[in-house]
Amino acid sequence: MTDFRGKVALVTGASSGIGAETARILSEGGARVFAAQRSPSDYEDILADFAEPNAPAKVIKAITQETDRLDILVNNAGVMREGTIEETSLDDWQLQLQVNLTAPFLLIRHAMQILRVARGAVVNVGSIEGLGNNPRHPAYGASKAGLHGLTRAVAVDHGPHGVRCNAVAPGWIDTPLNKDFIASLPDPKAFHSKIGKIHPLGRTGKPTEVAELICWLASDAASFVTGQVWTIDGGRMSKLSLP
Repeated sequence: MTDFRGKVALVTGASSGIGAETARILSEGGARVFAAQRSPSDYEDILADFAEPNAPAKVIKAITQETDRLDILVNNAGVMREGTIEETSLDDWQLQLQVNLTAPFLLIRHAMQILRVARGAVVNVGSIEGLGNNPRHPAYGASKAGLHGLTRAVAVDHGPHGVRCNAVAPGWIDTPLNKDFIASLPDPKAFHSKIGKIHPLGRTGKPTEVAELICWLASDAASFVTGQVWTIDGGRMSKLSLP
């Protein structure tokens, strides 16, 4: 287990899925974990709705009132709305950019002063949809591609201050959101089998597998790793479709 003793972490969207597993690993490694999202988690909660532009500032202020340091920031909270360009309303577009891109930008911005002191690490949860796109996801894909770009920019600008910034780009992961989507389909078992077969590993991913990568990137073991987007997708993006 990676040693996070004495470190303070903030994980957004830590009440379920990848965020919950990330918070668990950090906590079991000895970190003090703050969790920011709309619903309660098993950690030190700062209830926040990242659709609200002032939420990031409130979250960082709440942390600085409790402690004078922040070693790890994991931007995991996200939202997706389906629809083509013609079907996507301006409100849906702005919501996805706000939660998926602007909120991480603001969290990093407001936290940078204390991240510099700790020579901390930021890990952004992007998506393979920042590298390619599934149908009917223009805003989601754009927001995740932007988050990948933000990751590189932060790494370049703040590496001299000792702050590292990386991103993970998960593929199909068995999060509660994806499980609920499959359960809503006419034949969930057939769909799950089909979606597994598009991956060279023959299955979909587990939240813990993504969380382990996030925590490694946040750890001292990755002290020379920054500005990278780590794809974790069971090989999906490497597999060409059949003609």
